[in-house]
Amino acid sequence: MKYNPKINDEVASIPGFADIHPLQPDATVQGALRLMWELQQRLIEITGMKGCSLAPMAGADGEFAGMLMARAYHLDRGDTARNKVLIPDSAHGTNPATASMCGFEVITLPSDADGNTDLEALRFSVGDDLAGLMITLPSTLGLFDSNILEVVQIVRDAGGVVYGDGANLNALLGRVKLGDLGFDVMHSNLHKTFTQPHGGGGPGAGPVIVGERLMPYMPTPVVSRRVDADGNEQYTLDAPPKTIGRMGAFNGNFGALVRAYAYITTLGDEGIANISRDAVINANYILSQLKGHYDLPYNRTCMHEVVFSARNLKREHGVSALDVAKRLIDYGIHPPTMYFPLIVEEALMIEPTETESKETLDFFIEVMQAIAQEAQDDPDLLHNAPHDSPNTRLDEARAARRPYLRWRPAE
Repeated sequence: MKYNPKINDEVASIPGFADIHPLQPDATVQGALRLMWELQQRLIEITGMKGCSLAPMAGADGEFAGMLMARAYHLDRGDTARNKVLIPDSAHGTNPATASMCGFEVITLPSDADGNTDLEALRFSVGDDLAGLMITLPSTLGLFDSNILEVVQIVRDAGGVVYGDGANLNALLGRVKLGDLGFDVMHSNLHKTFTQPHGGGGPGAGPVIVGERLMPYMPTPVVSRRVDADGNEQYTLDAPPKTIGRMGAFNGNFGALVRAYAYITTLGDEGIANISRDAVINANYILSQLKGHYDLPYNRTCMHEVVFSARNLKREHGVSALDVAKRLIDYGIHPPTMYFPLIVEEALMIEPTETESKETLDFFIEVMQAIAQEAQDDPDLLHNAPHDSPNTRLDEARAARRPYLRWRPAE
């Protein structure tokens, strides 16, 4: 995640936001409803879409809403045979589960040698039973799919809906709009891109932003604005005509919406565009400094994150990505995502975000270079890391198979 400006919390703590109740009459919470309406409009503008619902309360919840809308769209047209969803192997890990939960059969598309969607595999997979495509842009490889316009056209020509996983929107802000690329629906993680604090796993927010043909199916509520003859504004909670219904209680994670609104409003259009600029520059700086020390599966310009592989260390010195991550703890650095995406052996996914200084990036680079040298000189140093933390290596297999989900007596 990224730095969470404290002003966001100050705004969310204003009594008119913090002390209201979702069951209050609309007339008594006009300020809150106006904020929600304006946030809808900003997200529509940022993504190039036509409509927005703030109801989903997490990224996966937004995915679920998006694919429920796709299903409703096909059923409404009588296309009951459309039951297959295509998902690239470089997509976000929740995408297949989401499609399956919505009753679709998942077909995995391979990546080509450059990390793009394999067009031949895509053409082979489309047909009259195609419901849609779920694609993450940029992908979890940290790469912008240079085939994306052709990918979207192939799916739409076959009658499918194009869903965009917006988890990596940070790389596109102010520069690329998924709506302009032909996407039908996407979600945005307010807890990643727009600074809702997400430590410990929540709370998040995953609004869905949609194109013209899916607008009638958006989840409820959607905030509407009306202006009377005297110019007075009124904001109300409404339901789209063919809504898929509610994604949860009330009106989404309202506190997260307030913080995202504060962040977007503070930055303005120029500041929003600078997010993607700086995030991409930071990631490519790390790429340029570490690609001689760790394998780079796809040697091309990355977007907001870069995926390295520790397979060279594993092959030559028996040092795994897990060993590298554990050693980072000794240097006071939180380890990056490991072993994901699954198509990269010994993967280390590094996402610096736009808010890290060059000094911080240089320190991280020096540490990663030092660890690569340690792997060569003293592999056991990494095998036994971390050395300076209260807990060293937990039994992760046992934790996965016998999780302690409540307090219990010691064994």
